[in-house]
Amino acid sequence: MHTCMKTTFLLGLLDAPKVLKLAAQSNGLILAGVGLHPVQTYNENDEQIERSVTLDDFEKFLPYVRKCIDDKQICCVGEVGLDFSPHIVRNKDMPEEHYRDIQTQVFRKQIELAIKADLPLNVHSRSAGHYAIEELQKAGAKRAVLHAFDGKASHALKGVEAGYYFSVPPSIIRSPQKQKLVSSLPLSHLLLETDSPALGPTKGDDNQPANAIISAQEIARIKDIDVSEVIRITGENARHLFSHIP
Repeated sequence: MHTCMKTTFLLGLLDAPKVLKLAAQSNGLILAGVGLHPVQTYNENDEQIERSVTLDDFEKFLPYVRKCIDDKQICCVGEVGLDFSPHIVRNKDMPEEHYRDIQTQVFRKQIELAIKADLPLNVHSRSAGHYAIEELQKAGAKRAVLHAFDGKASHALKGVEAGYYFSVPPSIIRSPQKQKLVSSLPLSHLLLETDSPALGPTKGDDNQPANAIISAQEIARIKDIDVSEVIRITGENARHLFSHIP
């Protein structure tokens, strides 16, 4: 007899305690963010499969993130947002619009949490860049970073007008889209990121935090300025966005 074993891992409840522990052990070097990601994972017959977040996921996660906020354990709410990638929102059981709508509801609820707590948002927006920016604007969010933004520069500029930041991973050296994005956006609204272990300078290789310097070097090349200036300004931007950074 064959038995199908399915185990769901709620990304947030599973990962957040590890993140908080790492931050607590870093002597202030690492600041934690906690949020419910729009993509969740379950194991089926030892294979990891991604699925779209549900409202039930959020109800399970809500008490935890509230406690993190009340205990002042986090510097932002995130990673939260939208992921309209075809393999996430196209499912034979329900129409695509269903998954988009649920993700949007979960995102809105977490934007409200962040605004109420006076915390910035770290936003995932894969294949949903302009939708994510619109939701932030409609909710009145003032402080947000859209990490590894994969949308059009014209949409990102609307985010800049709203005061949002865009963080740049080392994969910029192999991404014409991100190179165009950096060329179009002012340095005053850029941050450095690695998104380890993904989005490294070499496709398929695990990324490392130390590779943030690669992002800085590529931004400097595109902007035709010294890399030290990129590091200085992006550092100032980070301190402005994340008020916990000394």
